[in-house]
Amino acid sequence: MEKRQLGTSDLYVSKLGLGCMSLGKDEHQATTIIDAAVDQGINYLDTADLYDFGLNEEFVGKAIKEKRNDLILATKVGNKWNKDKDGWSWDPSKSYIKKAVKDSLQRLQTDYIDLYQLHGGTIEDNIDETIEAFEDLKKEGVIRYYGISSIRPNVIREYVEKSSIVSVMMQYSILDRRPEETVMPLLQENKISIVARGPVGKGLLTNKGMKKFKESFNEKGYLDYSSNELSQLLPELQRLHTHESLNATALHYCLHSPVVASVIAGASSMQQLKENVEAINQSTLTDEEYKAIQVLSKSLTYTSHR
Repeated sequence: MEKRQLGTSDLYVSKLGLGCMSLGKDEHQATTIIDAAVDQGINYLDTADLYDFGLNEEFVGKAIKEKRNDLILATKVGNKWNKDKDGWSWDPSKSYIKKAVKDSLQRLQTDYIDLYQLHGGTIEDNIDETIEAFEDLKKEGVIRYYGISSIRPNVIREYVEKSSIVSVMMQYSILDRRPEETVMPLLQENKISIVARGPVGKGLLTNKGMKKFKESFNEKGYLDYSSNELSQLLPELQRLHTHESLNATALHYCLHSPVVASVIAGASSMQQLKENVEAINQSTLTDEEYKAIQVLSKSLTYTSHR
């Protein structure tokens, strides 16, 4: 599978990454999916300490222990479960990050994390302190690089200006083109990669999209798209026939921009993993196909956190 450089780092990630959040709590099934993903050429696994109270990190760590050095392992920090584990609070402090990384390393059964990501962030945070924590961890050798996971333009600008982040994970898809307005040009100019999450728009941008639409979105729509707009757009995207599957068109739309290093797709079953791999292995979009999709879809903008 094709690999792309993550920012200016020496990390080269598969253009399809495995989002581990949806692996579930069955360890055997989770391990089977991870093993199959690696066998199919995926070298980039993305988890977080928040997922299933750390159980997700444990599953990932066990599954990749024998091939750890061949893989790019990413996890996240910043959300702290309360004692009853019925909610969490936001804590981007230096002391918490330094404690949390030790817990993640133990669960992942490794002595280093390739990409450590701030799992959110607000403009009210003490951003300088957070950056200092990540820089310390780099010097200590427990993380190789760091990034943020955010869709807030004002927060992203602060980290671009003040830190050495190599990536920003953000929601991006045909149905959510907000990053294209200002964030993508900013990151491309500064040689910082985007890791795109949500590329298939909660399943709407797949061959089962209309079924998903009728089941879950028929009344409420999605983002700035009304129910009526979705019912018109999804069949039009299918009729473009750019790929055998709408899933493939959706993934390759995100990857058309060179600033996107990888698209993160979750898989809760072997079938989903198979569909994602088949989609990513289909041909890329031509410039004409890419522009045709842009004509059909909305060019959205962020209305807050600017």
